[in-house]
Amino acid sequence: MTAPAVIALLVFLGYPLVRNLVLSFQQLGRTEMISRKTVWTGLGNYTELLADEFFWTVVTRTFVFTAANVVLIMVFGTLVGLLLNSLGGRMRLVLSLALVMAWAMPIVASATVFRWLFDTQFGVVNWALRTLGLDGYEQHNWFDTGFSTLAIVTLMIVWASVPFVALNLYAGLTTISGELYEAARMDGASNWRIFRSVVFPMLKPFFLITVFLEIIWVFKAFAQIVALNSGGPDRGSETLPVFAYIEGMAQMNFGVAAAASVLTILILLVAMSFYFRLILKQEEEQ
Repeated sequence: MTAPAVIALLVFLGYPLVRNLVLSFQQLGRTEMISRKTVWTGLGNYTELLADEFFWTVVTRTFVFTAANVVLIMVFGTLVGLLLNSLGGRMRLVLSLALVMAWAMPIVASATVFRWLFDTQFGVVNWALRTLGLDGYEQHNWFDTGFSTLAIVTLMIVWASVPFVALNLYAGLTTISGELYEAARMDGASNWRIFRSVVFPMLKPFFLITVFLEIIWVFKAFAQIVALNSGGPDRGSETLPVFAYIEGMAQMNFGVAAAASVLTILILLVAMSFYFRLILKQEEEQ
């Protein structure tokens, strides 16, 4: 019964991974593609990357970018989820529909909207800041640095990811008996204490697996960065997936790009192995 799914994974995922791994040991650029020659470099692509200072800058940027996004997503997602649980039926429905619409928005469409919002000449953000009397926002370019570009990407990713956390948290909150809330309030517990002592312990598996998923999704974020500013300016907003894409498609250095993608997978696996052990430990304790 699992054979069709296994075959599909091997064909559409397994073969590209193996082909990419083989490619990472080759030198493949414009010359090799024209001459149709296979030039093996062994670990040359990997040593070149590991000795490249810019590559390690991208690695650091990727981890910082991922951490900032995951923290913001979990904080705002949790707050919106708690808000959903406290609202009445009609307002809960309105907010839920708004969250689903934001979640279902295609990435390219949302990137286009954010480009309009932060447009240099006609952007709503510049207009709003000027209306508030702030100086320096007359045709201000929000994409002139890598930091500001990634800040806008972060805003877009958080906006699109909060609904997933909020709606799933609300579903989890519905499983908690109201008697527990009443007992905590009778003991004089504040809302913060109720969340810390009642909600979080009971929904700890949800928070662990959700953080796990968000780390993976944010770490491999690609379309948002490319759609907004293509990793620019001056490659200042590249993360590891974008770095591999630019090396291959723009620099025509496919061997190095393949090695970068393999290292990206390995880095993510090593980083997530520690967190996965935490999840398994939590399950054993239960």
